[in-house]
Formats: sequence, C-alpha cells, structure tokens
Amino acid sequence: MPKALQPHPDRALPAGEAREVARRIHGSTRDLPLLCFHGHVDAGLFATDEAFGNPADLLVVPDHYVTRMLVSQGVSPDRLGLPRRDGVRTAEPRDIWREFCSRWHLFLGTPSRYWLEHEFAEVLGLEVAPSEETADQLYDEISARLAEPEFRPRALLDRFGIEVISTTDAATDDLAQHAKLATDLPGRVIPTFRPDAVVHLDRPDWRELVRELGARADVDTSSYAGYLEALRQRRQAFIAAGALATDHGHLTAAAIPLDDGAATRIYEAALRGEVTADDAAAFAGHMLFQMAAMSAEDGLVMQLHPGVLRDHHPEIHATYGPDQGHDIPVATEFTRSLRPVLERFGHVDGFRMVLFTVDETTYSRELAPIAGVYPGVRLGAPWWFLDSPDGMWRFRELVTETAGFYNTSGFVDDTRAFLSIPARHDLARRIDAGYLAKLVVEHRLEEDDAFRVAQDLAYNLARDTYIR
Repeated sequence: MPKALQPHPDRALPAGEAREVARRIHGSTRDLPLLCFHGHVDAGLFATDEAFGNPADLLVVPDHYVTRMLVSQGVSPDRLGLPRRDGVRTAEPRDIWREFCSRWHLFLGTPSRYWLEHEFAEVLGLEVAPSEETADQLYDEISARLAEPEFRPRALLDRFGIEVISTTDAATDDLAQHAKLATDLPGRVIPTFRPDAVVHLDRPDWRELVRELGARADVDTSSYAGYLEALRQRRQAFIAAGALATDHGHLTAAAIPLDDGAATRIYEAALRGEVTADDAAAFAGHMLFQMAAMSAEDGLVMQLHPGVLRDHHPEIHATYGPDQGHDIPVATEFTRSLRPVLERFGHVDGFRMVLFTVDETTYSRELAPIAGVYPGVRLGAPWWFLDSPDGMWRFRELVTETAGFYNTSGFVDDTRAFLSIPARHDLARRIDAGYLAKLVVEHRLEEDDAFRVAQDLAYNLARDTYIR
C-alpha cells in the first residue's frame, strides 16, 4: 500500500508549551507576500512563460541539494541527467525520476525532504509519497499538472504570492529577457549584478569575458581604467533594468585595496595571460573593495557570500561544469578581511552590505558584532547548507543577543528550484515563530512584540534591506 503524503500542520513548530503560541505567530505571517531578493531562478523561465518540461528536469536535475545527496550514495551524475559539457545526455527523464523516487528515504531528516513534501502535497496536489512503486504514477500525475495553464511560471508567481523575485545575472548579460519582463511584469522579476566571472583573473575564459564586458558597455577594456569604467556602465544598465543589488561569491572575504599602479600591473599581466595565482587573489580582493566603492556611489546593495571552495572534484568539473554539487564550505574570516571596506564605507549614508556565511563559527564571534555596530551592514539569513530547521534556529540563538532582529536582512531563499520557494519561506517563518514563541513562554518577550517581529522577519526587513 503506497504511503500517504500528508505534511503535518505543526511541522517544524516546537513541542510543549510553546507550540500553541508558535501556531498563532506563524498564522500571522503565513499569508504574507514573498520577497525573493537573492534568487537564482532563470529569467528565461518568466520571459517565455512556457510550460515546464517534465518532473525530472523541474524537480531533480537543477536542484543541487537533491543531486548531491544521490551522487553521495553512488548514483552516477549521468543517471541523474546532469548536463555534460560535451552535450551528451544518457538518461531519460522518466528514468531519472525513478532513480530519485527509489531513494526517497535518503532525504529523511534533511531540509530537502521538507521542501519536497511541501512542493508535492501543497503545490502539485499529490497524495502518495515517492517510492520505487509509485514513481511512474507520480511522474504521470505531475506531468499532467505541468500541462495545465495554472502551472505556467507566471501563473505560479501569483499563486505563490511572490511580490518580487530577483535573478542572478552575469555582468556580460545583455538583459534582453529583463527588458521583456519590464514590459510584461513591471517590477516583479528584476536582475542582480554578479561580476564574479570578470574579477577572477585566473579563469580560463577571463580575457574573452572582459572583451565581451567592454562590448556590452561600449568601453575599451584594454586598460585597467577602461575596465573599471565598463563595470560602472554595466551597473547602470542593471539599475535601469530594475536591479537592486549585486552578488559576490568569493573564496574569502578579503576586500583589501591595491594602489592604482599595482592594480594596473596585475590587470595588464592578466591580459597577456601571465597572471599568477597570488596576483589573481590579490586583484579579486581589490575588486571587492572597488565594488563596495561603486555601491556607495550608485546605491546597489552589496551581497557577499564567501567561504565556499567551488568545484572540489576536478573530474566532475571537467565533465559536467560548475555548480554541480561539489562545492564545499571552508573556514572564513571576516573581521580583518572587511575592515578596509567598513572603515571607508561602514558609516556612509546609502551604503548597504549584506553578509552571508556557511561558516557558523563566525555568527557570534564576528558577524553579529559587525552587523551590531556598522549601520551599513545587515546580516544575511542562513542559506545554502544552513537553510535547515536547526541551522536557522542556531542562527537566531547565536546572533540575536548581539545584533538583535533588526540588523538582519529578513529571509532570502537562494534557490534555482522555483517550486521550492514557498516551502523555503514557510519553513523560515515556522522556525522564527518557534523561536519567538520560546521567548514569549520564557517571559523574555511580550506576545504582541513577537507578532510584530515575526512579520518584520518575514517581509518588512527584506523590503527595508533591499528597497531604500
């Protein structure tokens, strides 16, 4: 007999005396609109508004939370349909879906299980849980749903209550899809400026990308001064397209400026293909400082999430390309690394930096004290490996006493998996409701204050952080 799929109404809420209080608090935030200012959903999804293809390509292949778990249990990336650099695809969508369903038990205790159950039951209306026996039934049911007009991407924006969603776009993106979206869905789908590819000089395609950057900006990038001007021009193009923020994913948080002579020397060496690893790292840190300076000028919110060693397995990267689940966190230092930026811009009106981390050891030692003193800093929500029930609870415990609630960014969902967005926001709202309920029953917070804080964490703080 197939197992019923019935997410519990009190899931992720605390046990005991605090549960009833948490129910009331969560009830006050459950239907608030969603603000998704740190997203990675493809803009083309909304520009074309075409029906989703099939369950595997929607729910398995693009979700690195899902694929990394399956790969960790010995499932070949080819059997999961991960796109290869050579364009070969050896797995059929239904077979990919069967692989996933037969290993549904692997996700027990993970946030992926929570999100997927929410998607299956509350978004897709499924009534039985995935398993080897139910795989084909579920594939057919989901396929039928995805063919319905109300499951088109734009219709789901309305159904999910998404007020604004940002995409993440390279500095060289032509923004043509956003031009269409600005007409069709004004203010709903906006770009985010991500210059990582053109500030890391040791990328094999860096020189080609810098030439493309210059072409997009109509600026000669054969000089360091021209390169900076091209970046300024592209930022302005993004602002004109509705952008509110930049996004920076460096290995470290080092934002240490170079003098113009050193920066010019390194840039020119990179153009000749002669840059060293040390010079490339120094230039990347220098460019973080330059990006902060530009944000202080043009008002784009600067989002920084360092501390991940990308593409940990060279063969996986060579075969399947970047962002295929082999990215591993490393210890990260913020206090000294960000001091040059904060000395210069931390008290400047109009400057806003949102700091994210996957290194929990920095929450109470570094990040909460930084956000708790510099008006230009907000502490970003737990994300990536930490956007889990216990991870979000630990975040609140470790940062609130120093930074309070109001030096944080509100919740951001950080996902490529579009259908999981409501589940991610719901989980965050439940965890915050539970944490606030605990303070209420311990007589550390009045219930009316808890209601206000919960609504601010769910909606108002994100709006205040990004829309200024």
